[in-house]
Amino acid sequence: MSTKTVELHTNHGLITVEVDLAKAPISAENFLAYVRSGHYDGTVFHRVIKRFMIQGGGFAVGMKQKPTTGEIQNEANNGLKNEHYTLAMARTSAPHSASSQFFINTTNNDFLNFKSETAGGWGYAVFGKVIAGKEVVDAIEKVRTGNSGGHGDVPVEDVIIERAVELA
Repeated sequence: MSTKTVELHTNHGLITVEVDLAKAPISAENFLAYVRSGHYDGTVFHRVIKRFMIQGGGFAVGMKQKPTTGEIQNEANNGLKNEHYTLAMARTSAPHSASSQFFINTTNNDFLNFKSETAGGWGYAVFGKVIAGKEVVDAIEKVRTGNSGGHGDVPVEDVIIERAVELA
């Protein structure tokens, strides 16, 4: 099986995503491991930027950072592009620093794509796409944001991933 399906049950509705185990095996398996462990249950989309992306997977309600299992290799050179409704691994400025956080592109973000195996060229690894619930992603993108706990672009009202479920 080259893809797996995951349901993200949010307080805004259901988002169904498909992860690509063939083109992004490290990122997809990493995401699935966090799903299976229950890590994403009760986390929030903590960063929402209109016409860019919605990011989650790292903070519980109240902007409490959750522990992770470590960083993974960046797979942005896998040929998948940061297109509208794709899932990608979030990371720091260090190319191979992704762990539990991911984002859903809310537009085509070509500038995030792989260019070269250099610090500035690695890009952000796409590992899946939204296959249902695009209207939920669109609704989340439109929420009001502000500052919280030293972070910007945080939804004023929590956007919660109540649970993440891997489908058979």
